[in-house]
Amino acid sequence: MYHCSDCGKSFTESHHLKDHERIHTGEKPYDCSKCGKSFTIQSHLQRHQCIHTGEKPYHCGQCEKSFTCQSNLQRHERIHTGEKPHHCGQCGKSFTQLCDLQRHQRIHTGEKPYHCGQCGKSFTRQSHLQQHERIHTGEKPYYCGQCEKSFTQLCDLQRHQRIHTGEKPYHCGQCGKSFTRQSALQRHEHIHTGQKPYYCGQCEKSFTCQSALQRHELIHTGEKPYHCGQCEKSFTQLCDLQRHQRIHTGEKPYHCGQCGKSFICQSHRQQHERTHTGEKPYYCGQCGKSFTQLCTLQQHERIHTGEKPYYCEQCGKSFTGQSTLQRHQRIHTGEKPYHCGQCGKSFTHQSNLQRHERIHTGEKLYHCGQCEKSFTCQHNLQQHERIHTGQKPYYCGQCEKSFACQSTLQQHERIHTGQKPYHCGQCGKSFTRQSHLKRHERIHTGEKPYHCSQCGKCFRDQRALHGHQQSHTGQNPYLCRQCGRRYTNSSSLMTHKCSNIKPSDLAM
Repeated sequence: MYHCSDCGKSFTESHHLKDHERIHTGEKPYDCSKCGKSFTIQSHLQRHQCIHTGEKPYHCGQCEKSFTCQSNLQRHERIHTGEKPHHCGQCGKSFTQLCDLQRHQRIHTGEKPYHCGQCGKSFTRQSHLQQHERIHTGEKPYYCGQCEKSFTQLCDLQRHQRIHTGEKPYHCGQCGKSFTRQSALQRHEHIHTGQKPYYCGQCEKSFTCQSALQRHELIHTGEKPYHCGQCEKSFTQLCDLQRHQRIHTGEKPYHCGQCGKSFICQSHRQQHERTHTGEKPYYCGQCGKSFTQLCTLQQHERIHTGEKPYYCEQCGKSFTGQSTLQRHQRIHTGEKPYHCGQCGKSFTHQSNLQRHERIHTGEKLYHCGQCEKSFTCQHNLQQHERIHTGQKPYYCGQCEKSFACQSTLQQHERIHTGQKPYHCGQCGKSFTRQSHLKRHERIHTGEKPYHCSQCGKCFRDQRALHGHQQSHTGQNPYLCRQCGRRYTNSSSLMTHKCSNIKPSDLAM
């Protein structure tokens, strides 16, 4: 046996030890004559050179798919055979490849042998280090032949190319669902098994996939290593940065096969496709409720646990989901990054923009199965459905009153806290609800968006318009209980000079 003097790792052959020692020394003696890229192992150089030549000499006998190296072919063939010959001694989990097992074992040992020479950050896999190093260099060596988009990793290019081909080579043995990536299949399989093999060392919370754990760990560290060059916004993950950058570029590379609608990220397309299929694959173990997305389930579960892991640094308020925190933070910053292409109106988050855009298109995608009423957004449909079910899943911790939707609960909680988070930029007045702030701001702007269809008179809020419309209909619904006189609106009743009038005497 040959042992590494740096980390004690053992090898059966001396040349394997030499290859390994280059991880510690940083030596990369094998250079690509085409692009000058260097490698620690000759086989890695040979595999890389196939990118330039386009050569794929290894062919699958089952489906005739071709590969640049034999190890990739062997890994692919196990998709057909289902073989997983490498077993973890700690938890018994099986893998198709030895390198996958070794990578998995680092979950148990905590070993991170790959270090970045620029910032010293450590990684469990060499591929993660290489991917990370490209943050510093900006290198994107992998190009798509269809649209010329470039990527930092080959796997990202291959994943991207499936957008063009529609290929989904990874199939679930339980339900037959297909996926474009193996990691997505593995994550999906945990729905059936309930397995959560990735644990947080800080709070012992467990996760179905490593990326979810890594994302969670950044809550504890607060690290946001990925920065947008356009607006300098920072993100915990590269994929979040890439998704954000599409706000600036307007790129929507993911298309729905049913209706042709386009999306900036794949998860949004998958979520949208479920409006066509009605699929809700994620189930709550507490109440049996099902969801179209895993993140929606996780956020829902916090209703039962009361957990609010996301904190606002400005006011200390906590939230069940990161997106809710980000939305809240825009109250403080005033940021409205989502713009309507039709009328130029800006919004604090994308879902509000999408909902607004349906005003222009008249589209109502979400239909109630009970009464066939249609809605522009799923949230409004879910809220409406509770009229039929009577469900009130949101509970006040102070008085145990329950509500059909979370926003109504939040409004109610401000009765107990006295919080008024919505502030007028003109005069500093504060409000418990955003709608109240908007109504107030019209005093400063003079805006009167509500028009009477009878006489064209304009009003600042809808309630004033309704009161005015009763002057045309002759309705006088507000009654003075003291003298029996009727009025078209409550303000006229309040100013009515009746000697014994009290607010409690008002009646409809």
